[in-house]
Amino acid sequence: MPIFLQISKHNPESCPMHNEKAKKATVDLMMKMDELTKKHKIKIVGMWNSMPEHLVVVVVDAPNAEVLNKFGMEPEVMTWSGYNTTEIRQVITGEESLKLMK
Repeated sequence: MPIFLQISKHNPESCPMHNEKAKKATVDLMMKMDELTKKHKIKIVGMWNSMPEHLVVVVVDAPNAEVLNKFGMEPEVMTWSGYNTTEIRQVITGEESLKLMK
């Protein structure tokens, strides 16, 4: 399956550490994440936060971009997205890049 890199950023005023509505949206999404990823047949490979930069980086294994877009239309994801700006890029591993170069 293709690998996608999702990079999300929020401003300090929308930080879920201090903004109660953003916190609720984040907690609600995280509580439903297993159910939603199973529903859309995607796998969260890893998720990292850079607190000082208000940045969230997620690596997602998904069949295609369409499935990832449908996941993004779920109500909990849409609510969370209201507090974040997100970029999604399809990526390949270093090993895959090396094979293409040979």
